[in-house]
Amino acid sequence: MTAKADTLNDSAWFKSSYSDNQGGACVEGARLADGSMAVRDSKDPHGPALRFTADAWRSFASAVGDGEFPGV
Repeated sequence: MTAKADTLNDSAWFKSSYSDNQGGACVEGARLADGSMAVRDSKDPHGPALRFTADAWRSFASAVGDGEFPGV
């Protein structure tokens, strides 16, 4: 699901640990009150944010941790 990041203003956004601090490509996330997860591009904080259910986010994070996305 996609949401406008501005509608998630009360969320505590954090920068991905894989993002650099050189102003490059950065991903920010926010854990929402209902347990879902929102993800946005730090260079466009007022733009779109992808919103994942808690189950979908756990599945995605588990797949990344298990190496299911080669080359990432």
